[in-house]
Amino acid sequence: MFFSNTHTSLVDIKVGHLCQLSQGCDTFFFLLPMPSKKSASDMEENIEKGCNIASLLDLPESTLDFILKLLSPIELCSMSEVCTSLRDRSQSDHLWEEHMKRKWVKVVGDVAYKEWQWHVTAAKEGNFLNQRIDHYGSLGSFTGIWPTLYLGSYLEDCRILEGQRSNKFMMTLYLSLESGRFWFPAQVYKGLMIHHALVSYDTKSNTFQARHQTGGWRNLGTNIEWDMVRVPTVGTPPYALHVSDCLDNLKPGDHIEIQWKGTSTTPTYDWWYAVIGHLESCSENVLYCQCHHSGSLIVEFKQYPQGSYMRRIQLSRKNGEQGDNVGGYYGGIRKLHSEEEIETWQKLFPAHVQRAPILHYMPPVPAQLPIP
Repeated sequence: MFFSNTHTSLVDIKVGHLCQLSQGCDTFFFLLPMPSKKSASDMEENIEKGCNIASLLDLPESTLDFILKLLSPIELCSMSEVCTSLRDRSQSDHLWEEHMKRKWVKVVGDVAYKEWQWHVTAAKEGNFLNQRIDHYGSLGSFTGIWPTLYLGSYLEDCRILEGQRSNKFMMTLYLSLESGRFWFPAQVYKGLMIHHALVSYDTKSNTFQARHQTGGWRNLGTNIEWDMVRVPTVGTPPYALHVSDCLDNLKPGDHIEIQWKGTSTTPTYDWWYAVIGHLESCSENVLYCQCHHSGSLIVEFKQYPQGSYMRRIQLSRKNGEQGDNVGGYYGGIRKLHSEEEIETWQKLFPAHVQRAPILHYMPPVPAQLPIP
């Protein structure tokens, strides 16, 4: 790795190698951990030439911090084993926060951070003994009672937070995610729905596996690609009705996601993709369309062909759960503004259009049976 500017020049920054630092007219050589035979001989050669040999700890604070920012997570872990001072610096939250942003920002959101804080707090307060469900595993937050218990997260091995490591929030979070030991809350595309799930990373395949957050945490899928996992898009918990702020402004052509569950006793909602359609009485002429003034909405599932009884439903614009045990219950609506989100949904269409999905619940209510 090479970097240079008017103040500092760093050459070949790599753990286990001799590195050169130039500041002004002075040139320093220093050795990062795990030196190879070649780098050691290089250092001896430079000593004979009269070059200045410096320890990393002899460098200015800003320069040392700059060097540490260039290291990978593996190299930071190696650096932390050199001495106490470098251990504390290499485990600093600000260094690991950058690595979190680079790798995990699209799948790990505020809800996952709050769950990790739950585990950290439990470790500091010594509550793991009360939380453990096996020898090392630790439950995160939970709501409800069995068998409809909703689990917020699960840490397979809580020993990573023992002792002073509980003070290393970002580093322990990164390593627990990388190892797959932290099952964190996220949303997973499956078929033409989004499910709330606990997700674990598989570093060997660079994919995810997921489990439902209720009902015994049964398996939801394996080998799930990165673009099929996302941060929860609203702050509403999966077991709660989302209060929509867009109902009065929805008009034909708007892309939405809508909460849905099969029965009134189903503990959590999933999300369907849909498009707002025209009322039956509308000519669909944009010059005369008054659909946006109506108290009713047509929600159209365009993943199904015209004429399908699963294509259209009619809902009220009012907030609140609507439906029955025959066709299921609809909750809040979220309007999609991002082209990237819309494209992600539409990419899922080819494998499902022209046929009904294989589901364990009833499909949406047909339009000819409007929900009051």
